[in-house]
Amino acid sequence: MTSPGFRPTHVVPQQGLPAWEAPDPARPTVPLDALLPVRLLERRGDWGHVLCANGWEAWVDGRCLVAVPQDPPAADGPPTTVADPRPLLARAEEDLARYRAAVEELAAGSLDGESFRRRTQGLRTGLVVDGESVWLYDSAQGCWVYGDGTRLSTYATDHAPDATGGTGHATTRAPFADGGP
Repeated sequence: MTSPGFRPTHVVPQQGLPAWEAPDPARPTVPLDALLPVRLLERRGDWGHVLCANGWEAWVDGRCLVAVPQDPPAADGPPTTVADPRPLLARAEEDLARYRAAVEELAAGSLDGESFRRRTQGLRTGLVVDGESVWLYDSAQGCWVYGDGTRLSTYATDHAPDATGGTGHATTRAPFADGGP
């Protein structure tokens, strides 16, 4: 039985997956069934600590888990203030170029670690392209937007809703804010 509100992040591969009580090969337990939905709670090297839909937890080879993509917003989701993806694509390209230049200087030895941190501090961009779908992080608005080639819509925001239905100050994190999809 699935726990209410359980949202899997991964599924077990088709051949099933051996499991352990702890991240220790000497402590095996019952293997996980094929295509079982799980939520990845923690990683320790190649080990993955998972929560199963029934509340059971185990450690597995995290490299074998199959990621479950997050659903894009429904068509009736809240609209975004961004109507055209091109400015966000250009900003992502500029941010990536700035980051790449800093990495090149760091690798060449002409920039030290502290200077690298100062130069990249506050730099925040995000871009995922998957066929016709695109997820872009709009740092000016503090939100991820999803585009399918015909429209953009807000996917997730850094802001909590305010009483008027708009967005308030950044008090909650978007699902991808800590590392993307």
